[in-house]
Amino acid sequence: MQRIRAGWMGVLVGVAAGALWSAAPAVHAQEREAVRCGSDDGRFSRCQVPWRDADLVRQESNSPCIRGQSWGVDRDGLWVDRGCRGQFVEMGRGGGWRGDGRHDDDRDDDRDADREDGGGWHPGPDWDREIRFQCESNDKQQQFCQVDVGRHGRVHLLQQLSGTPCEEGYSWGWNRAGVWVTRGCRGLFSVDRRW
Repeated sequence: MQRIRAGWMGVLVGVAAGALWSAAPAVHAQEREAVRCGSDDGRFSRCQVPWRDADLVRQESNSPCIRGQSWGVDRDGLWVDRGCRGQFVEMGRGGGWRGDGRHDDDRDDDRDADREDGGGWHPGPDWDREIRFQCESNDKQQQFCQVDVGRHGRVHLLQQLSGTPCEEGYSWGWNRAGVWVTRGCRGLFSVDRRW
């Protein structure tokens, strides 16, 4: 009787070990799967990823994907901007694509600097300034007026130019890539652009 129990226990242990061994490659494969993230209509967008840092493995947009300019990773996750669309993987699993014409070998020197200054790229001395422009929703259609607001910038409506109301969050709004208007809102806007 004990031999039968011992035999069954051996079979069960073998089946369990085989199941775990065959499941392990599937888990490993899932870790290596790419996440697609895209900036639609040039707008700033975020994608949730389970990693602390990422590599671009395939650019899928005509707009360039350059780390620190049109994509990056910060405390809130992976972000894309300026029309960049691509496939991203956990850093160190990518295999060479940088999107800026350089190879992975060049990346190690930049990695620490990128983390310290938020992406490595800094705008010129005339970056932090006010930009005024009109943005108009003609025929009550949504319109996007592209202006790089910067990471710490703000947008204000200076003057309503339409008969229909311009209310932030209802008929106009903004993100890092610019200002949108809809429902007939036409206005003069001020971007307080700050890096």
